[in-house]
Amino acid sequence: MIYKKKLKMLLITASVGVFFAGCSKRDTALADTGYPDIDVTSEQAFPKQCSQFSRGAKAVVKAVVSDNVELGSVSFDIHHNFDHHTHSTEVNDCGLDPKKTPVNPMLLIKSMPIPPGSKTYVAVQEIEIPSAIDPGDYHFLIRVTDKEGWQTLKGLSIKIR
Repeated sequence: MIYKKKLKMLLITASVGVFFAGCSKRDTALADTGYPDIDVTSEQAFPKQCSQFSRGAKAVVKAVVSDNVELGSVSFDIHHNFDHHTHSTEVNDCGLDPKKTPVNPMLLIKSMPIPPGSKTYVAVQEIEIPSAIDPGDYHFLIRVTDKEGWQTLKGLSIKIR
């Protein structure tokens, strides 16, 4: 009798163990644990470090982004660098104009979703550079976020003339 009870408990315990082993959260081989990539060296990418924009003109910006599993969104940010702050991710320096106080600087933040299932994407956006903005040193930031929430930022120094 005791033998049958022990065997029954052993079978129940083994069954429960097998059941929960099949309920693992996620196959770690398929999990997205890597940062997405931004390729600013691609021939089709624009701007590049030290690019120049003209006030009153339109510019077509392109960012080549990729991820090992799936992309989520990309955003572009242009803001002044008249105080010489930095978040450039590029090595070479473009030579800065003298520091100045902004009067009418350009500020642009444009975000766009990436089509579902994309691992590589060329984000294209036409940007109008207002003619009445302060010319000078600006930062052009490209931010890409993958579907899992991992994010990469590229900071480029640009000039608006």
